[in-house]
Amino acid sequence: MATPHLYRITFMNQGQVYEIYARAISHAGLLGFLEVEQLVFGEKTQVIVDPSEERLKTEFEDVERTYIPVHAVLRIDQVKHSGHARIRAVAGSGENAKVMPFPVFTPGGGKPK
Repeated sequence: MATPHLYRITFMNQGQVYEIYARAISHAGLLGFLEVEQLVFGEKTQVIVDPSEERLKTEFEDVERTYIPVHAVLRIDQVKHSGHARIRAVAGSGENAKVMPFPVFTPGGGKPK
């Protein structure tokens, strides 16, 4: 029997880096979004409780499928074992991290005519 795939998805959300694990990812029917299904969190038998993982569990508690904007995705890795889902601050983040530029497409690569 084939081992099901496991993916680690790292993406930006509101000035923070989210790292989650999922069993299924695909390009969504929504243009510009990544579809993530079957989220995986750490075992409940662990003695140590990670507050950022608990926050993620709460945030994605009843979510069957989530859509992440492609421009927010930093990295996708296929892994053998699940790690700890976590939220961490961006290096050098502060008040300026709350405002992020929206990606803009300019026809012709932005070159003047």
